[in-house]
Amino acid sequence: MLNNRRRTEQFILPADKPEEYEGEYDIYPFFKTDDNQIFTGFDSIASAIRHSGTVIIDGYIGVFFDIFTEKLGEIFSRSGTGINWIRTTDFLKSEKAVLGMTAPFSGGDDALFGKRCDLGLEDFFELDRFRAAQPDNSADISIIIGPGAFLSCREGLKLYIDLPKNELQYRARAGEAKNLGLTGSLDPGAIYKRFYFIDWPVLNSHKQKFLPDIDIFIDGQHPEDPVWMKGAVLRNSLVLMSHNLFRARPWFEPGPWGGSWIKDHIGGLNKDVPNYAWSFELITPENGLLIGSSGKLLEVSFDSLMFLNGREVLGDCYDRFGSEFPIRFDFLDTFDGGNLSLQCHPGPDYARQHFGENFTQEESYYILDTKDEGVVYLGFRDDIDPEKFRHELEVSEREKVPFDADEFIQMHTAKKHDLFLIPYGTVHGSGKNNLVLEISSTPYIFTFKMYDWLRPDLGGRQRQLNIKRAIDNLFFDRKGSYVSERLLSRPVLIQSGKDWQKWHLPTHETHLYDVHRMHFKTSVLIPTQNKCLVMSLVEGRSITVETEGGRRQKFNYAETFVIPAAAGSIIVRNNAEDHAIIVIAFVK
Repeated sequence: MLNNRRRTEQFILPADKPEEYEGEYDIYPFFKTDDNQIFTGFDSIASAIRHSGTVIIDGYIGVFFDIFTEKLGEIFSRSGTGINWIRTTDFLKSEKAVLGMTAPFSGGDDALFGKRCDLGLEDFFELDRFRAAQPDNSADISIIIGPGAFLSCREGLKLYIDLPKNELQYRARAGEAKNLGLTGSLDPGAIYKRFYFIDWPVLNSHKQKFLPDIDIFIDGQHPEDPVWMKGAVLRNSLVLMSHNLFRARPWFEPGPWGGSWIKDHIGGLNKDVPNYAWSFELITPENGLLIGSSGKLLEVSFDSLMFLNGREVLGDCYDRFGSEFPIRFDFLDTFDGGNLSLQCHPGPDYARQHFGENFTQEESYYILDTKDEGVVYLGFRDDIDPEKFRHELEVSEREKVPFDADEFIQMHTAKKHDLFLIPYGTVHGSGKNNLVLEISSTPYIFTFKMYDWLRPDLGGRQRQLNIKRAIDNLFFDRKGSYVSERLLSRPVLIQSGKDWQKWHLPTHETHLYDVHRMHFKTSVLIPTQNKCLVMSLVEGRSITVETEGGRRQKFNYAETFVIPAAAGSIIVRNNAEDHAIIVIAFVK
């Protein structure tokens, strides 16, 4: 039944941790907590809430609350326990009212962009009527259920059902998840736009407020067999994470330019897909964190860690970013695929004014692997004519004719371990036959495409271009020698020991983050210096990281992991005879 309610080729998270393969990339990394702390099934939930009198079950959009209502109802009916159900959806404002109040954030006719919503979840409800709803005193248990249930202000046992953002999108693509307060169906692109700009900010703020008080936390991606733990255990696990280390659960998506590297090198994925274009290694708005106990897995959204323990994670930049994790790592796979679109990203003032973002997207391409003289498009040629450039792009879009990128944009040969700098407003795009580790500041949907090689998306539709937005943000003086002098990072040795070296890979002056690279043969001590360190093993089979708190975890080639500022320091040990190389990104 579930397969009909999610549209994707990706496997759902297994309830039990699969066997780990030595030296291979792990698609289900987890943080181990004490034994026997994760429970499964509706019978165990029913036992936990049976004597509570009033039970409040809140959660994210996309959760199948109908299944929770049905299954719990069946269990309590068999035992003769009477339930009074109060459903939050009965108290939502009309769809017309919701559309009206969210219109300033919806982006109107813009197919891709809106503005981050600053409404509260309470604004979506007829709150007085909701809070006035009286339970049936003849029932044994009153259960208030649905998104916003905590707004009832009732005293009782508090449950929260979370849903990973990738599963939410899979359900939306299948028509099984709708936007907050809406009953009509939108196309998946429009649904996602409302998710990003309206639903997620509203629901995340609500979750942040109540996370400290949740009694039971439920992972809602297995609706027929839910996985849960006590809220106190969840919060303690996140405290331990914030003082030691963690790796987000990556997820993978095909794309029109996608390649073969991920399919060939990462086990456990569904190979029956046209390609893999992305691996979302570390993107706060969408990734989850897995907690493991006695072989069982539970997923919690990455932002939950930031809501509860952001200061411990971010250290010296917490006052600047708060619960927003500022650095993103992801893979762009074009091996045997195609060129990325020619694109740029907005400046910080533009991002703030138009999209409500607190900071903008500033990228760099770290070349993890390449073949057949792969290239990166970056910066303009010295003789760039901005008006001609714009005119040719508009003609290409209007008349569906090829655009001569070589006439306007520089191409650079890509070599392993090169770092290409892409500050906002810079024209760029990876060519085919690269595996790019994209290091970026976190906002990640603000890519203004100017030319996409006239290809359709995987559904056969023409991909949306954003030529005007791009032109409004481009720096045409990033051309000629400026590119080779300022946008191609040149490593500088800054420290060394018996069998290790620390290199600085300077970033652009506008980049909010910097990059170091650690080369070592046996082991190396790395202090955090009150900074959050985002790392990836870019050469070597595997390493073992040991924290001051006594945690020890192995990481394999191409895996991304995070050392929170509060960890203090780590010792990294190489598990192979050849040199290992780690890339480290941190806020300046």
